[in-house]
Amino acid sequence: MEAKRRIEELTRLLNEHAHRYYVLDDPIISDGEYDRIFQELLALEDAYPALAGKDSPTRRVGGAPLEKFDQVIHRLPMLSLENGFSDSDLESFSERIHRFLSQPVETGYSAEPKLDGLAVELVYDRGKLVQGSTRGDGITGEDITLQLRSISAIPLSLRSVYPELLEVRGEVYMEKAGLLHLNAKQSAKGLQPFANPRNAAAGSLRQLDPAVTAERPLRFFAYGVANPAATACKTQTDLLAGLKQMGFPVCSYAAFCPTMEAVIEHYRTLAEIRHTLPYDIDGMVVKVDEFSLQERLGAKSRAPRWAIARKFPATQATTKLLKVDFQVGRTGAITPVALLEPVAIDGAMVSRATLHNQDEFLRKDLRLGDTVLVQRAGDVIPEVVKPITEIRDGTELPVTMPASCPSCGTELVKPDDEAVTRCLNSLCPAQRLRTLIHYSSKAGLDIEGLGKKCVEQLYERGLILTIPDIYKLDRDRLKNLDGWGEKSADNVLAAIEQAKKPALSRFLSALGIRFIGEINASLLETHFGSLAQLRQAAKEELLEIDGIGEQAAESLSAYFSSSQVTDMLSELEKAGVHPVILEQSGTGQVLSGLVFLFTGSLTHLSRDEAKKLVKEHGGQIASSVTGKVTHVVAGEKAGSKLHKAEESGKTVLTEEQFLALLG
Repeated sequence: MEAKRRIEELTRLLNEHAHRYYVLDDPIISDGEYDRIFQELLALEDAYPALAGKDSPTRRVGGAPLEKFDQVIHRLPMLSLENGFSDSDLESFSERIHRFLSQPVETGYSAEPKLDGLAVELVYDRGKLVQGSTRGDGITGEDITLQLRSISAIPLSLRSVYPELLEVRGEVYMEKAGLLHLNAKQSAKGLQPFANPRNAAAGSLRQLDPAVTAERPLRFFAYGVANPAATACKTQTDLLAGLKQMGFPVCSYAAFCPTMEAVIEHYRTLAEIRHTLPYDIDGMVVKVDEFSLQERLGAKSRAPRWAIARKFPATQATTKLLKVDFQVGRTGAITPVALLEPVAIDGAMVSRATLHNQDEFLRKDLRLGDTVLVQRAGDVIPEVVKPITEIRDGTELPVTMPASCPSCGTELVKPDDEAVTRCLNSLCPAQRLRTLIHYSSKAGLDIEGLGKKCVEQLYERGLILTIPDIYKLDRDRLKNLDGWGEKSADNVLAAIEQAKKPALSRFLSALGIRFIGEINASLLETHFGSLAQLRQAAKEELLEIDGIGEQAAESLSAYFSSSQVTDMLSELEKAGVHPVILEQSGTGQVLSGLVFLFTGSLTHLSRDEAKKLVKEHGGQIASSVTGKVTHVVAGEKAGSKLHKAEESGKTVLTEEQFLALLG
């Protein structure tokens, strides 16, 4: 059939020209000629809709607008990166890897520009794009498949050789010229222009109508895959070349660096040319190039050990310090915040900046009315660097810390061993509000519909004053609030109902206990197995847990001994809130229920690698010989811990016996 043959030919031509334009950066036809071919294909597909292929470029725009984004759980987590801000941070990164592996990295590093965009994952099943999602919190993202399909730089079907399942990760971004063009359109429509390319890219991808996304000048660079073992590539450098062969655009400024000295030199090159590039970059990502070493190094709770982001120096500007506000955090910490004469810094208007604490603003000798140097630390968080003292005229006034809490009037306290001034009134309204905001936020239980503004509204109306109040919200009162309705009330109540059985570690993080973040909460969940057992634990038992320090143990003991906390947890239990233990995942659970202590020098593994293996196989780690320890692995020159273990009748293993236990 002639129409079928022509449709297939036009589809092949348009995809080939898109590949040359976005991937090879070597177009051989004009934009006008591309548009002419596109219109011919569009007309044929309108006449013969059954003949349109799934990889047709006309399918990049289509689909009904969504009511909301569905959630997508990443098969393998999309971890964030540890940041470095100096050459010494890169050298420390190299030294940490050396210590972990017990050998230097001799196979080099991959050094790639860190684009200032939005991280996404693309899933290809047998070479066809079937799903796309945002990074989200690293575990769960938003399904934006239709929006990502509208980006011409993203292939709908793969070229050359590819695995059956491929999960590609990369950055969606907008070039500087694209932002200027978009903002001109925004202004012509009377709409607010975007502050910078990153905001524009993120805002464009989160459009519920994919047709709106398709109108935005978005680009894409691939930088990795979820599981390198699924490919035939042995290194990151090979992978980037392989991704390009499959049809993905990759950044041409990525480089293989044989040594850390070469990495630092490439960073300096990128720093020099960053403002000449057509897109924004805010640093350079350094990765151990060899995948086998990446696998050995593994990851910490939030970031891989084998990569680091070397950030560029912050962009700076000068402006006036008009006033200082003192904010009360959920733990009672008083944070001074500078109110500034608005100033543009790297495309964003800055009118507020952190002053950290009393010691910091006294050290800097800041005064109201000063002209100050402001920077976006790491190109993100605005902070006041210093006053420009040379141009003071004598009218400036010193910044002073208040004696009482700005929220409740309680006298403030500054412990001798801390830099932070605190309000110790646990009933302080500001603390209670921020505790509620944290509890329902993404860092807490992530209760959909209970964002910061909603919690503030409910708090001001007196509907939620404590955490248990969240579970007592009334549908009739909710639906009649400003900005609410029956549907939003039902959605929030449904989300609250779902939050009644959170993972214990997430519940502990959500409570906002001082010094108990995500990592410590996971350690506590693994060790105790239930909230009831944790509440009964003495400080000494808490200190036995590897990773729980003096401050965290003291904080937990004080928290659970509080009568107010006891009453709150009792109310939560009556409301049906029952934290649960989630099943552990891993390569196997052969060490489940066992607690290991390592002493002496190991030959085949580094100490960190050995601990990582224990955790992956369901076991726990101890730092001293206690009653909970079941096995002691003794290497060369094992000392007093081995002697104590033998006296206590513990099972003592050699390194070889330990490895045999793992199979």
